[in-house]
Amino acid sequence: MEQRNPVMITVAAPLQDNSQKTTQIDHLPLHRIPQRPPKKRSHLLAHRHEALLFCDKRHSPLADMPGSVYESSNLDRGGGNRKKKIEEFSRSSREKLVQSKNKMFSKFTSILQHAVEALAPSLPLQEDFVYHWKAITHYYIETSDDKAPVTDTNIPSHLEQMLDILTQEEEERESGETGPCMEYLLHHKILETLFTLGKADCPPGMKQQVLTFYTKLLGRIHQPLLPHINVHRPVQKLIRLCGEVLAAPTENEEIQFLCIVCAKLKQDPYLVNFFLENKARRPEAQSPGGPVGARGGLASPDTGQPHGDQPPAPGEEPQAGAAAAAAGGSPANSRSSNNNHSSNNYNLVTSLLNLTRSPDGRVVVKACEGLMLLVSLPEPAAAKCLTENTELVDLLTDRLSGFYKALPTSMDPLDIETVESVNWGLDVYNLKDDAAIFAGKRGLISFLSWLDYCDQLIKEAQKSAATVMARAVRERFFIPVMEPQLMQTSEVGILTSTALLNRIIRQVTSEALLQEMVYFLLGEEREAETPTGVTRYPLRHRLIEHCDHLSDEISIMTLRLFEQLIQKPSQHILFSLLLRSLEERNYLENKPAEEPLENGLAHDAVDLEEDPLFGDDPSADGRLSGSDWLSPSPSQSPDHGKTDGKTEVHKIVNSFLCLVPDEAKSSYHVEGTGYDTYLRDAHRQFRDYCGVCQRWDWRGTPKPIEKCDLDRPFFEGHFLKVLFDRMGRVLDQPYEVNLQVTSVLSKLCLLPHPHMHEYLLDPYINLAPGCRSLFSVIVRVVGDLMLRIQRIPDFTPKLLLVRKRLLGLEPEGVNVDHMTLLEGVIVLEEFCKELAAIAFVKFHATATSSP
Repeated sequence: MEQRNPVMITVAAPLQDNSQKTTQIDHLPLHRIPQRPPKKRSHLLAHRHEALLFCDKRHSPLADMPGSVYESSNLDRGGGNRKKKIEEFSRSSREKLVQSKNKMFSKFTSILQHAVEALAPSLPLQEDFVYHWKAITHYYIETSDDKAPVTDTNIPSHLEQMLDILTQEEEERESGETGPCMEYLLHHKILETLFTLGKADCPPGMKQQVLTFYTKLLGRIHQPLLPHINVHRPVQKLIRLCGEVLAAPTENEEIQFLCIVCAKLKQDPYLVNFFLENKARRPEAQSPGGPVGARGGLASPDTGQPHGDQPPAPGEEPQAGAAAAAAGGSPANSRSSNNNHSSNNYNLVTSLLNLTRSPDGRVVVKACEGLMLLVSLPEPAAAKCLTENTELVDLLTDRLSGFYKALPTSMDPLDIETVESVNWGLDVYNLKDDAAIFAGKRGLISFLSWLDYCDQLIKEAQKSAATVMARAVRERFFIPVMEPQLMQTSEVGILTSTALLNRIIRQVTSEALLQEMVYFLLGEEREAETPTGVTRYPLRHRLIEHCDHLSDEISIMTLRLFEQLIQKPSQHILFSLLLRSLEERNYLENKPAEEPLENGLAHDAVDLEEDPLFGDDPSADGRLSGSDWLSPSPSQSPDHGKTDGKTEVHKIVNSFLCLVPDEAKSSYHVEGTGYDTYLRDAHRQFRDYCGVCQRWDWRGTPKPIEKCDLDRPFFEGHFLKVLFDRMGRVLDQPYEVNLQVTSVLSKLCLLPHPHMHEYLLDPYINLAPGCRSLFSVIVRVVGDLMLRIQRIPDFTPKLLLVRKRLLGLEPEGVNVDHMTLLEGVIVLEEFCKELAAIAFVKFHATATSSP
């Protein structure tokens, strides 16, 4: 069939004044007519041919309208007046008019095409698919206007039709079977051609259409496409085009395309190997300023954008985002010498990293989601390439440091603790409202949000990648950024940094990041502590010393930090702070095993109460230790069976309940403050601790005494020393400090370790000379209290009044003398009841689990 010149279609509409008003349709090449197969369509083509002859541009009434493309011929016939009117139009208004007409004409043409297709007989899918593809290619052959936007052409409609045909073909065939349309797409390298057109962005907007086509193709087609070389190769090339320009008009389409690729890799992780490019095979991508394997060349293509990450936080120091820069002097380049052996390029990660710098928050969140999918892939090669040959680690640590440095140097600890929970990507904020609540709230939420992302990313990452990323956070954020803040001498700075650290500890949940954070705070030492070795790790020593700081605020905040820390699921925390000092049980007196007991029964609770030096009395012997009845195995003593064990627990409970003398007790005057009120909380907390500790290699029974090194001098450890010192001053410390000290000690007593239980909860152990236990410390406090009560008139009524005020049962009135002492007595009484409840719950749990 002969080739026809492009024609113009006009539509006439009658006006009220019986005049004829027509609407111009712009020059529209109807390529479909010469390319349609003549078979089965001869009558339809004849009618279309007649319509096109009738609609020739010479008969168009629009030729006489101002602004028409045929304006020059109109001027020849219309005279000078019409010419003057036309010249009054500005160029900008004419362009707008033409654009609006083009859009209208394009819509009309699309409608006309669909109408023709509806009337025409249906063709086989392959013929229809080929027809749409050739319609696209003929556009580039015949068109001469390469500046018209792609939306003014039929290309988007043809691409959509091709997608519909491929989807329909797959639905009509058995699962996994490739149809002729898909075969045609693969064999004729249609994706390669589309990539070339998208890269050239011709006509304008074609890159956006290509990205959309790729995204829909991968999303709609269920059969695996990426293994085909004619799919993953153009996909890889298109990936390199994404993120080239910051805030590009195609960002939304780019991130949608990258995310669908990540989702496909998540479904079939082995496919990621197709996207690990060998650097040696792409000489055009090599950095001209360095060797092939240099990290600077591997990190990202030359996008024309700075590689450094600069989080949008006000006041951030320049070096916060400069670590990922391509120039020398950055941490990334400092590691490049160690990575020269690497040869893989992970462009998918690189493009996502570029898009994390977008000013559009939605694009940033989607890019972060894509990265999370990639780090979770189990392929070791991909994990290694991701951590060694991309800037992902730089992004995490530099942005974390930048957000932290942007925080105010002074913040209220209560604001830091009570700010709402932050989940990355979900924080919605209002700068004005945040600033009205407290200064720095926006920056704090940004920091906590990014910390949450880092934590979740490491939590989901492949194990080796998670270890590398967590270690990088320790080496490049905790040590250089946080440690100087924690080691400073300014009380305001110490308080703010400690509160921030407490919030970080509370928020971290990934095992790898938690371990690195614990090593940062407590060190990695495993040997037993000595009094001279407590300063070996300066940060650990400083933090423990802050528990007994001159500033009560700093002491309380640091004690809260350690309370939060000991509840984290890390065995090294408890080993470093407590267990390494109790491992050998050298707090026990080294007595020959065959030495007989002086008494069949030890002192009863009343005797213990009357002896303030009970903890150092060597005659306190002959009792079944609490760890024996705590252990799951039955007692080996022939004189004590399980029934005696129950008797023993009641004696231990009574020992704590009777420590405080009756004249110093006030709880029995107030309803609902008995010892039994602590049982429910103790049971729940002990059950939670058992759930955390059951996967650790903790022994069920104490280490046999014959295998213990009892000759080694005992040191309770720096942490317990500070806590015992604080507990010994419970009558002279503020109420808030006492509450926090006893809260930490009660958490330690709940730990299901036999040595911890024996040392902290057994009143009947025979302590070595010079040693102290929690019980002996409390006994000394009670002895001091007995002496001081005698010097305070009306002690019991005053004590009851203070208790009621603390419970809110009495209004605040006249100040009571010795308020600190009275509050300390109330805390002491409640703490003894709590210890009794813990001892009972631990025995009950062990007795029910014993055979």
